[in-house]
Amino acid sequence: MRWAVLEPSRAWCGRPRGAGGAAAMEVETWTNSINQANKKALLTWAKETGINLVQINGQRRYGGPPPGWVGDPPPAGTEVFIGKLPQDMYENTLIPLFQSVGTLYEFRLMMTFSGLNRGFAYAKYGTQRAAKEAIAAFHNFSVREGCAIVVCRSTEKRELSVDGLAASVSRQELEAVLRRVTAGVLSVTLHPSPGQQRAQLALLKFSSHHAAAMAKKTLMEGNMRLGGAAIKVDWLTPNLKQKLQSLEEKPSPSWVQSAKHPGLPKQVTPSPVLHNALEHLNTLCRSQYLGPPLFLTRCVQANPNGWLRFWCQVVIPGCPMPFTGFTWVQDGPGRSGHEEAKVAVALQVLRMLGESLCGSRANL
Repeated sequence: MRWAVLEPSRAWCGRPRGAGGAAAMEVETWTNSINQANKKALLTWAKETGINLVQINGQRRYGGPPPGWVGDPPPAGTEVFIGKLPQDMYENTLIPLFQSVGTLYEFRLMMTFSGLNRGFAYAKYGTQRAAKEAIAAFHNFSVREGCAIVVCRSTEKRELSVDGLAASVSRQELEAVLRRVTAGVLSVTLHPSPGQQRAQLALLKFSSHHAAAMAKKTLMEGNMRLGGAAIKVDWLTPNLKQKLQSLEEKPSPSWVQSAKHPGLPKQVTPSPVLHNALEHLNTLCRSQYLGPPLFLTRCVQANPNGWLRFWCQVVIPGCPMPFTGFTWVQDGPGRSGHEEAKVAVALQVLRMLGESLCGSRANL
């Protein structure tokens, strides 16, 4: 059996027996002195039953899957939340109680460093019916005199939002980073950040609430930076999800150079005249001795309605800063999405430089 309740004493192992060593002994003595009888009962029960408990990141877990489980994990709607637990109560009491109404796939008890529980736990059953029976049987159930617990359906949040990603970060790059530090990622989508200019927001969907919670903890504690930008990690809220969906239905361009230029006019479908934007931009750069423009384009999102979202960057040697941002396009006749993105980019850059197509034609 692998489990631990004395995380602080492990952290102090190997220190000299000076002042620090004395402090470590005091912490260990204090944590060992709390709830000794129930801790001993838990150890005895685990040894007798062969139950394997694993403590990781502040929670002690049984199962997920349990011994003998065959097949896929249970679907959504099979987990219940258990609240108002006495803090000195452990799995030797709770697991047999909640197993009495159905097969447990997983049981997670939230723990403090002292070895007491944090007053709540999660029980995942093999079926939705068993979860409903647990709620009916144990909500307001008195686990001891004067201690009625709360049992309700767990929300099982499985989606995270990651805001503040650099505009240059692609979905493939983000997925590669997530694979290194998390597990259970099902999908990754990128969107314009609703609160930050020149930034992206990623929606991450996970296979389970546990996987999402562990990823949230890892990403928040890791102080991760992607493309030089600090990120903000949170649970995906219904309001944010609805806002992003409404933005996708009405795609609009997001294009800036440095921080000097606000948003630009709404994008329109390029006409044959606008397709000359690339030629005009090249001619303008030559006439002003700015050097030939270099276009970098990367498709970061494809919508079912045919719109493609591109991250783009235009580097003009004679300009101190590159032009960087996003644009939405659709495949044109005989043109790929990348070619259409370059046309849209060239038009935006011409506008930023204060040149209309007609004006540039008159002056060149």
